Formats: sequence, structure tokens, C-alpha cells
Amino acid sequence: MNRFCWVVILMLTSAAAPAGEEDEMMGFIVDDTISHIGHDFYYSFSERLRATSPMDFNLVVRERPSARWGALVTVEYQQRLVYRRFLPPNTVELKDEAYDAADWVRGQIVQRKLEAMLQDTTDLERDEL
Repeated sequence: MNRFCWVVILMLTSAAAPAGEEDEMMGFIVDDTISHIGHDFYYSFSERLRATSPMDFNLVVRERPSARWGALVTVEYQQRLVYRRFLPPNTVELKDEAYDAADWVRGQIVQRKLEAMLQDTTDLERDEL
């Protein structure tokens, strides 16, 4: 009985260990679009990203609609802008635009991850830079 209690205590203490960065939930693409054009862009964009790459990052797709210019669509990665484009109101090839945007964003994320790994942080922590 005593051994069983120790095993249970060890299991509970290992389960209550503090969460690290690797425990963060990944793979979300947040839809912050408003118009029909923005929603169509989001669905095609997320479809392409999920089909072509492992989702080990989170993104936010935002839209600011304009009656004159169409919609300004932006994509943010780690609260930084990685893609911005005006979509005209009469967009016919929206799926192609969204696929091109997904490929561009994926390339930018890979580049930023490589830059973060190669960054010299001997004197300062990453959040202090």
C-alpha cells in the first residue's frame, strides 16, 4: 500500500509540473474577417495552409472592408504583420489569391523561425530585444 501511495504522489507531481513553450496549443488560424470576400479568402487560405504544411504556429486573418477599395486583408504571425493585400470588390480569382497568400505566409514563417534560431541572444533575452 505504501508503494502505491508513492507512485500516485510521483505521478501527480510530474503532472503538475509547470508548462513550457512546447505545451502551447498550436495550429489555430483565427478568422477576424467581416465581409463575404474576407470569409471566402479565409476559407481558401486556411484550406491551403492545412493541406501543405504542418500547423505548428498560430495565425490571425484580419479584414478591414472598404466600399471604395474592396477589403484590406492582413495576416499576423506572433502579433507581427506578415501579409497585407487589398482584395477588390469584384474578385473572381479569390481562391488563387488565397493560395498564393498561404504559400507566401508559410515561407515568411519559415524565414522568421530560422532568423530566431540564428539570433545572437547572449546578452539579452529574446523578449528584451
